Amino acid sequence: MADAAKPAPAFSLVLHDVAPSTWRWYTDFIAEIDRLGDIPLTLLVVPDFHRHDRLDRHPSFCTDIDRRIARGDEVALHGYFHDDPGPIGASLKDWYMRRIHTHEGEFYPLDQAQARWRIEQGLAQFARLDWPVQGFVPPAWLMSADSRQALRQFDFAYTSDIHGLIRLPDWQSVAAPTLVWSARSPWRRGLSLAWNELGRLRHARAPLLRLGLHPVDMRHASSRHYWLETVERMLETRTPLTKTAWLACTG
Repeated sequence: MADAAKPAPAFSLVLHDVAPSTWRWYTDFIAEIDRLGDIPLTLLVVPDFHRHDRLDRHPSFCTDIDRRIARGDEVALHGYFHDDPGPIGASLKDWYMRRIHTHEGEFYPLDQAQARWRIEQGLAQFARLDWPVQGFVPPAWLMSADSRQALRQFDFAYTSDIHGLIRLPDWQSVAAPTLVWSARSPWRRGLSLAWNELGRLRHARAPLLRLGLHPVDMRHASSRHYWLETVERMLETRTPLTKTAWLACTG
């Protein structure tokens, strides 16, 4: 009886770095996803992407997101600027994390006041647009200890990292593997294909599998085709759910 009560295996289709300037890369792909059926998306929206993309200056983009929410998609707050232009510390780890691992780990170097201000500003923009938000996902899944403390001051249902979801406010980690591409060069795309296929097989029994897409994936036929094919495969054995919906149905 206990097995019968378990929720069906699920997947979440998660679009990272959603902003007015990146949205055009996603629109055709989303139309193809819509043709496959009722597949809700988790949209990680950046309020002022790279400091030139404030949401309130792009009403047509906001209207598009309104329509997606009406269809059943969810919006999560994905940092505020999604960049990290500040000075690098003296440590080798700091240099590696902020210039080799990623250039956009916005919340990795922030102190508590800086992190709190950016979360407040992002939520204020969402509130003016009447967008409900349950999740906060830091760019590159990176947060400083101070950023984590700042996040505790807000009423989010979840955050996430590379390994899975984290229920808030108690910071309960929930394993949810992610398939994600590095699509910026031919050799990275080739390696990503092999790595993701291995991951898909390795995590076949995972209750939730996250598909983490980025705008650059949409610019290359190989990665775009992979994601469409993977969604079709997922639909054969898994239920598509937003992150919030999956957390709600798993208690």
